Amino acid sequence: MSRRPLMRTLTQPAAKSTRPRRVAAVVLGVFLVFAGTSHLTFARDEFQAQVPGWVPLDKDLVVLLSGVAEIGLGAALAALPCRRIPVGLAAAAFFIAIFPGNISQYVTQTDGFGLDTDQKRFIRPFFQPLLVIWALWSTGAWQALRSRR
Repeated sequence: MSRRPLMRTLTQPAAKSTRPRRVAAVVLGVFLVFAGTSHLTFARDEFQAQVPGWVPLDKDLVVLLSGVAEIGLGAALAALPCRRIPVGLAAAAFFIAIFPGNISQYVTQTDGFGLDTDQKRFIRPFFQPLLVIWALWSTGAWQALRSRR
């Protein structure tokens, strides 16, 4: 059994997407554009609460950069169905990359986004894997990775 290289999987034309997956990808894209816009505008302070202290960059810069990344990923999810597999993988990687912020917010007991109790801060990280799964499923990236086997 031969395995196709990942690059070939990412660059080959994607199979036709189903309507529920396409809708889910667009909804996730809209969600990301909104979240990214809020990073750059009205929720900057709230997002800074999630930047771990060990990140060697200014917290505001991290919030701004992650906001730009979210806007780009969201726009790509909504507007580039022909590139949905690599965009889905990138979105999943982004959700994984920001996961330490959720853990940090719990460990340091930092309030933000109404997460003002240990219980609320503890529950939030359990939703991050759902975002990863959403990105992989809605874009067909999950199936593309499995088909490499």
